Amino acid sequence: MVPLLGAFLASVLGWYRAKLAYTVTLASVGFSLAASVTVLVDVLRNGDVQYRLGGWAPPIGIEVAIDPLSAFVAVVVTAVALIVLVPSRQLMANELPAGGGGPYASVVLLLMAGLTGIIITGDLFNLFVFLEIASLAAYALVAVGGGKATVSGFRYLILGTIGGSFYLLGVGLIYFMTGTLNMADAARLLPEVQNTTTIVAAVVLITTGLGLKMALFPLHQWLPDAYAYAPSAVSALIAPIVTKVYAYALIRMYLSVFPPSYITDVLPISTVLVILGMTGIVFGSVMAFAQQDIRRMLAYSSISQLAFIALGIGLANSLALIGAVLHIMNHAVMKACLFLAVGSIRRQAGTASIPQLAGLGRRMPLTMGAFTVGALSMIGVPPSSGFFSKWYLIQGGIDASNWAAVAVILISSLLTAVYFFKVLEKIYFGIPEHSQNEAVNEAPAILVIPTWVFAIAMVALGVVNAFVVSGILDKAIGPNWGI
Repeated sequence: MVPLLGAFLASVLGWYRAKLAYTVTLASVGFSLAASVTVLVDVLRNGDVQYRLGGWAPPIGIEVAIDPLSAFVAVVVTAVALIVLVPSRQLMANELPAGGGGPYASVVLLLMAGLTGIIITGDLFNLFVFLEIASLAAYALVAVGGGKATVSGFRYLILGTIGGSFYLLGVGLIYFMTGTLNMADAARLLPEVQNTTTIVAAVVLITTGLGLKMALFPLHQWLPDAYAYAPSAVSALIAPIVTKVYAYALIRMYLSVFPPSYITDVLPISTVLVILGMTGIVFGSVMAFAQQDIRRMLAYSSISQLAFIALGIGLANSLALIGAVLHIMNHAVMKACLFLAVGSIRRQAGTASIPQLAGLGRRMPLTMGAFTVGALSMIGVPPSSGFFSKWYLIQGGIDASNWAAVAVILISSLLTAVYFFKVLEKIYFGIPEHSQNEAVNEAPAILVIPTWVFAIAMVALGVVNAFVVSGILDKAIGPNWGI
């Protein structure tokens, strides 16, 4: 609620002074982070939290339902967003004349309201409402850059609307068969009608719609241009968290609405997700290697990394799903670090072309150092956090006796190393043409410090991953989930 109210306040104050809108944005997201941490501690100690909006009991009323998984994802999303937003005013001011004004701040807060709403709702239709709030805000943020960004935002809008429509049609079919929109109530009633054609269609529509929202291969067409042409502050915000929340929504469907056996025995959804996940991992890595713009390289890298989450869901066992959820956190931190570093490069050097990054390792050692840590974590070099989510996915693949999935996960590290080392070689050992980078200086502290916060977090999360898994994710997913 605080980001939603903050959006209105920021829009009003922004007309008077842009800095006030920026302050409201940070305060609102900071409050959401504090609330998320508080409720995570509460559910770990005392069990799940349910709140009935307006006092109306389900299935008539809308329920907010928070368990360890939703609380954990809320902490990740709000924490990453808060750190990214700290330097956003400087990045936006460099690319847009009114970068820190009320309209931008308001849309950012609407995005955060939508994302946190998706995470905590226990109602299928209410999830759609928050899905559209977040999506509309994301379309606007991408398009605000003008030019190619506007075209990319429009394409994102068209495909995102199709995804939302698919999800809504699926929810309508569930309501038609069960008479309820409450997730827990629907899960109780669905076994009686789960073999009907209507429910089969509902599951396919919901999976397809959320797959399109999370840019699951081959439904990823909106993502490369959106990430590449959006302003740097926008890319650094939406790339780490938006698609991860949509991936969480897909996980929530199979944890709280449809029984695990449904996606393995009734419908071959798990098999489809495994195939698409493995294909997406390879496709995204190959396409990332082919790019000459570092933003597009990171965009295709995101397609590959999102495919890991789909693979973890499709393997349909607890270890694989823990790996998928862990990768939501790890990839959010890694991609935030990398896109903030790229934003600093664009601000200081005025380029995102990989060939023109030659020698910047000497001119921007702090920024490039953080970028290197992010690259190593993406590859999966221990003790970085990126290693451990892949480790759990490999264990899940072994548990499912899916050796092809295990092989693809291992090969993916080699593919990731290839395209990242191409960039690192240019940064540290490349010779600038015509000395165009000799006048480039290190980014200001307001940009370097948040980037290094993420770089340090990657190592720290790798070191404490066992505590995250045993203390939170084991309770959220349980040892016996899946087949």
